[in-house]
Amino acid sequence: MIRREVLQGLGALAVWPGLARADEGAPFSEAMLHDLAREVASRPYAKRPLVPQAWRDLTYDQYRAIRYDTSRAFWAGTDTTLEFDLFPPGLYFPHSVEVNMVEDGVARRVPFDMSLFEKHEIVPDDLPVDDRLGYSGVRLRAEIARPGFFQEYAVFQGASYFRVIPRDMVYGLSARGLTVNTAAPEGEEFPDFTRFWVEKPAPGARLHRIHALMESRSVTGMYHFTLDPYGPSADVDVRCTLWPRTDLENAGIAPLTSMFYFDAKNRDRFNDFRSAVHDSNGLTIHNGNGEMLWRPLGNPRTLQVSSFVDDGPRGFGLAQRARRHSDFHDLEAQYHLRPSVWITPGEDWGRGAVTLVEIPTDKEIFDNIVAYWRPRVPLAAGSEHAFSYRMSWTGEIPGQKPVAPVLETRIGRGFPHDLRQVVTVDFAPHPAVPDDLDALVIYVNSNRLETSDGLVQRNPETGGPRLAFSFDPGEVDVAELRAQLFHEGRAVTEVWLYKWTA
Repeated sequence: MIRREVLQGLGALAVWPGLARADEGAPFSEAMLHDLAREVASRPYAKRPLVPQAWRDLTYDQYRAIRYDTSRAFWAGTDTTLEFDLFPPGLYFPHSVEVNMVEDGVARRVPFDMSLFEKHEIVPDDLPVDDRLGYSGVRLRAEIARPGFFQEYAVFQGASYFRVIPRDMVYGLSARGLTVNTAAPEGEEFPDFTRFWVEKPAPGARLHRIHALMESRSVTGMYHFTLDPYGPSADVDVRCTLWPRTDLENAGIAPLTSMFYFDAKNRDRFNDFRSAVHDSNGLTIHNGNGEMLWRPLGNPRTLQVSSFVDDGPRGFGLAQRARRHSDFHDLEAQYHLRPSVWITPGEDWGRGAVTLVEIPTDKEIFDNIVAYWRPRVPLAAGSEHAFSYRMSWTGEIPGQKPVAPVLETRIGRGFPHDLRQVVTVDFAPHPAVPDDLDALVIYVNSNRLETSDGLVQRNPETGGPRLAFSFDPGEVDVAELRAQLFHEGRAVTEVWLYKWTA
């Protein structure tokens, strides 16, 4: 059972079983966190110490065999709406993080305690443990499916990565606090969340709050996450303040990381029993001009970086629009249940570009897709920058504009021994699309390819319009394609964008 003690002069604080000692608490406030972050930013960056070698040498199976005893989750058995537990360090997580729990306006560090974990016999008995050791991440749990059952819905672990599960779905793509120099020739920098503060919610509170200090050689940041896991989407409001140490010319705000291995567009390259393998299949953007853009994802043969220049973006996200089991035929991975994420800026982000990075991969275990907002003006060293945005983790991103969304893209030769490539774009049925498809005006364009005029037919399976056109690639290696359907001078579909590579 959970024990409670009152610490004199610190208010009522929970002392959980297994804590090695009751660290003296400190008054907690967001102002205190920002003062801390500013102080860290003012100092030269110091590399974090590694955990002992024995922890780093754990095998994958050994690391997975160290499991938190969920019966001892923090705040279990109390009247709060949140429980959390912790991950051990080691293997892929060579640095530990500091975890603080916040109760009654007081923050107290959670010392490392090996007795909170259950170990399988394959785990070495002599793993070194001392007061300097910490955890590698935090897992949040809430009563989402039914009262009394606390299920995990969010994990913060590894660099500045975190993931959220909306109702009735499974873990899929990840988010990060910040990207620095993604796909840059000099190599990417991965800022770390180094300290967490988890607030205990009041009884009946719907919102959960967790704060994180971010550190790297180039930047310090303070992040505030407010999570609401109970609706049809799991919403996360993010506020962050950044203090660059160097000019950040390639900084990614609200970055998302996903995996795309193959689908019908590049199926011929992979010998696999499944129809498709991906966590997300498209980038969607609601740009400052009010257009809805859809860019199918790919697994290119060479690194590809695409920039969608904008001024005041209204939102963007990575979506999984394939929602039938038959789209994948994978009973274990359940790719049809992977969430989509939509980012809504909390203020005018000004000029910049939604940036998409597609990295070649020959295995589905690697995340090879990154999408983020890149400000046009570099974040100057010694300055302070604040951003806010809402993340909606959901099965289906709500329509941002009354137009027909893209369902599927197929590209390939129309006939054997014919080099012309046939493109078909299926749009969903939508009230904006007239019953008479002959009344539609087709727009197809490419920056380097000569395309056919295009043809629209109704897809008998989806009920929506299918646009088909073709092109001869000739000697072209890379080209951009754009297509959209109009009726009476008004767009009735998303803008379909694609980067074709030979």
